[in-house]
Amino acid sequence: MEELVRVVEEEGEGNKGEGYKNPIVVAGLPDVGLVGTIAVSYIVEKLEMRTEKEKCREIGYIESDLFPPVMVIHEGRLKSPFRIYGNESVVVVLSEAAVPPNAVYPLTRALADWFKRIGARLVIPITGLPVAKRIEISKPEVFAVGNSEEAVRWLKEKQVEVLEEGFIAGSYALMLRECGKRRTNAISLLAQCFPVYPDPGAAASAIESLEQFLNLGIDVGELLEKGEEIKLKARDLMRQTALSAPEMQKGVEQDIPIMYR
Repeated sequence: MEELVRVVEEEGEGNKGEGYKNPIVVAGLPDVGLVGTIAVSYIVEKLEMRTEKEKCREIGYIESDLFPPVMVIHEGRLKSPFRIYGNESVVVVLSEAAVPPNAVYPLTRALADWFKRIGARLVIPITGLPVAKRIEISKPEVFAVGNSEEAVRWLKEKQVEVLEEGFIAGSYALMLRECGKRRTNAISLLAQCFPVYPDPGAAASAIESLEQFLNLGIDVGELLEKGEEIKLKARDLMRQTALSAPEMQKGVEQDIPIMYR
């Protein structure tokens, strides 16, 4: 059976599943507030400027006939909007295009398979937690959900607040589940965010929480300073994501526990 979604690793040292030392994987897919995409894009930008040993290079991409026919251009070069960066200890998955609803299941399965193959010791998807009065919150809080007892124990050791009640839906919920099926520990970080606007402030809070696990030493000051510029640049992606969301929600509405409807 042909794979609907394929993770393609570029030729080079450390690729093809080799050269990794049980890396931590950080994933940022377009979702509410674009928190994951903004946070991971900023992380990649900062890690690309590190020394040779710490630098994150572009090591692959994700392709599928289910994805929109879109390519992005950075510094005059044509690139897939679904890219993977990494070094031996950190792998970063980034999407600059909305994930179509019919691609969510095959995408998360393909990624979970690949995470298992490279020996990931922890997968950390970053997303947003929409709050109605976000404008009144100066510094968004970050909550977390773990997919195993060990993952939850790590959260408590790091003193990251665990989301005790509620539900999550969409690509991040599936990523936690699919990683769990493969016995790969995963933790989703959820930052309080605007429901329908790009939220750089929430992304900055998520990066600061990520430091508990990766200690990347990334200063979020520039991210906060360029907040308005980022919001303008991210408008089209937010619009695409908002259009995809209702279709995705149709599939989960019947699965939401009655107490949360």
